[in-house]
Amino acid sequence: MPLVDVEIRTDLAELPDDVAAFLREADQRIERFQFDNCVPGFVPCDFVLVYAALGSLIKQQLPSGWAFCEWGSGFGVVASLASMLGFEACGIEIESRLVEEADELAVDHGLATIFYHASFIPEGGERFADQADEFAWLHTSGSAAHDDEQNEPSDFDVIFAFPWPGEEGAINDLFEHYAAVGALLVTYHGKDGVYVRRKVA
Repeated sequence: MPLVDVEIRTDLAELPDDVAAFLREADQRIERFQFDNCVPGFVPCDFVLVYAALGSLIKQQLPSGWAFCEWGSGFGVVASLASMLGFEACGIEIESRLVEEADELAVDHGLATIFYHASFIPEGGERFADQADEFAWLHTSGSAAHDDEQNEPSDFDVIFAFPWPGEEGAINDLFEHYAAVGALLVTYHGKDGVYVRRKVA
């Protein structure tokens, strides 16, 4: 089933005070973490831009529901921003230290975001990850977040990912194969901004 591009606006007049405070704290914690730790493949995205994109999805009434998942959630900032926007949000992250930090950040801000220490690649999806080039950071080691038949990609209305260079095709293929018809894939691409695609029948 193909993916079709969805046009959104990402201009944002002003951040709400609670979101601005959350992002200041997140930036400080990420800076401290990166000073003390080396986690290959962990690069924060432009959180303000992604927040604006998610807000635009809501304003345009594009999601078919409110279930949100961040693939490779890192510090969990995007998943927590989704919670602040009203989504029932979770994140899936393979690096345990990042899961701990994400949990702590969300709890400290009274957010109900849930984080799973696992691979977001479903069982059988390894062939899609293998398509990524040698510089990609897609990991299939460890347990999959979907082993208990919960949090399947098809359970979510919106999935966010920040693909490493060389991962874009694999992320699209995973989403196209496993996501529900009507679901939205939101991806961040550095200077190229945010893309939104919908899976259609």
